[in-house]
Amino acid sequence: MSDAQNGKGPEKGSNGVNPEKDLSVSNLPGQRGDHGEEIRVQRGMFGANNGGDTSGYGGLVRSVRLPGESSRPYGGWFDEVADELEGALEEQGLVPENAIDKTVVDRDELTFHIEREHLVRVARTLRDDPALRFELCTGVSAVHYPGDKGRELHAVYHLRSITHNRLIRLEVSAPDADPHVPSLVPVYPTNDWHEREAYDFFGLVFDGHPALTRIMMPDDWQGFPQRKDYPLGGIPVEYKGAQIPAPDQRRSYS
Repeated sequence: MSDAQNGKGPEKGSNGVNPEKDLSVSNLPGQRGDHGEEIRVQRGMFGANNGGDTSGYGGLVRSVRLPGESSRPYGGWFDEVADELEGALEEQGLVPENAIDKTVVDRDELTFHIEREHLVRVARTLRDDPALRFELCTGVSAVHYPGDKGRELHAVYHLRSITHNRLIRLEVSAPDADPHVPSLVPVYPTNDWHEREAYDFFGLVFDGHPALTRIMMPDDWQGFPQRKDYPLGGIPVEYKGAQIPAPDQRRSYS
């Protein structure tokens, strides 16, 4: 009986988490220090402007950073997955560095940052290669970083290998001026509704989606509510052709 069969294998019961943890200061939550990429400097607890910070921490100044590229060895099975992916891409005639912008290990998670034009090929390789077998994509979420110039919109995919009991992430970015990302519905059909939601709330356009429509907001809604620069109320909007007054102009019933 093998170690994996008798429960002694490193991945048995690990829920896909890398068992080898690097507990260095730069790898602990909230302890990045000078590591990573600075995208903005936040003042106050919540970054409110014009005196809107009532937290009592208005004088707080901190750097907001994204985790930077990690260097090998990544630890545990992370190196195995990275090696297998790079080798599989090379077999297809694709230079791995042209498809994988950077590899990040942060908070026990492995993330491949992929150039958007190669996203579909990388995803299909991760799904089909016998040594990888990431058969399930549990969805795509989006993030808006206005300070990350030239790549303000990020799409994040969570992939699970049921065969090998592993979890990884793919991340692609696009600029506000060109918010297009290839759809992964042909590779992972369950992404259908998730891509619609990311489009609805963030304005990411998933090229090749079979029916990209708004899923929560009305079809005629202006703007994308979960972007950081979206106004927080007090603005007139059109709803199915009707004019809705701003909150400070509505009738008071008190």
